Amino acid sequence: MLLKALTVACVIGYSLATAVPLAKRQAFSGDGTFFVPGLGACGFTNTSSQLVAALGHIDFDSFGNPVCKRQVKASSGGKSVTVEIVDRCAGCAGEFDLDFSETAFAVLAPLSAGRIPITWEFV
Repeated sequence: MLLKALTVACVIGYSLATAVPLAKRQAFSGDGTFFVPGLGACGFTNTSSQLVAALGHIDFDSFGNPVCKRQVKASSGGKSVTVEIVDRCAGCAGEFDLDFSETAFAVLAPLSAGRIPITWEFV
């Protein structure tokens, strides 16, 4: 029975940790950082020039593969950028953190900022 529940949860895109459907959760708040993408946990190879991000390991592990290739709109300081989740951020410390490609981060703040507060939502 548990296996059936887990299978159903994965198929319909629910986070088992929060029991909230990915498409229904409103807004998340965390920290934004940047990295140099390569071959990511979703199985795609990306570059710094693409608008992509890695989801923090806490949430990636909770949401699992349904989050791969999902688009999120992230905002900080009155600016926003839409990115595709392509990787898992092992170095992200908090819940709901995103690690952006350099190009995506630069839309929100100068790279010299290093870490910024963000809000984001699935689109």
